[in-house]
Amino acid sequence: MKAELDGIFAVKLPVKDLALSREWYEKVFELTQLFEFPDEDGVVRGVAYELAGLGDSGFALRERPDIAGLSGFDPVLFGIKDKEAADAWQDHLTDLGIKYELVLATIGWLVIFHDPDGLEIHLYSRAGHGEEMAGTPGRGRAVA
Repeated sequence: MKAELDGIFAVKLPVKDLALSREWYEKVFELTQLFEFPDEDGVVRGVAYELAGLGDSGFALRERPDIAGLSGFDPVLFGIKDKEAADAWQDHLTDLGIKYELVLATIGWLVIFHDPDGLEIHLYSRAGHGEEMAGTPGRGRAVA
């Protein structure tokens, strides 16, 4: 049998304050909780969710203040369909009072906002915007 991947099992993010992050992520992404992970003293230090749109891949938060706060970094880019989806996310974030930015990325539209620890959340459209971004600072360029 060939060694190959079968998708992404789960995305797990370290957070400083589990209660604060749970509230924020549950509100923003309308999560369905599946599991909680107590430590040896019975204190819940992690939670796992079903996240609509990720198929059978999970999403988890783990309280790890020692490594949380990749402030300004975007370790995961969540996919959205198109500009209409980006607009819907803008409306949702506005309703929640969350600041965001909409930019023309290398290929598609990109909605950027931050979690309570400063981690950048990126929602990237699979549909392209049709603009040529090569040569634009911070944007990618195709390679052979």
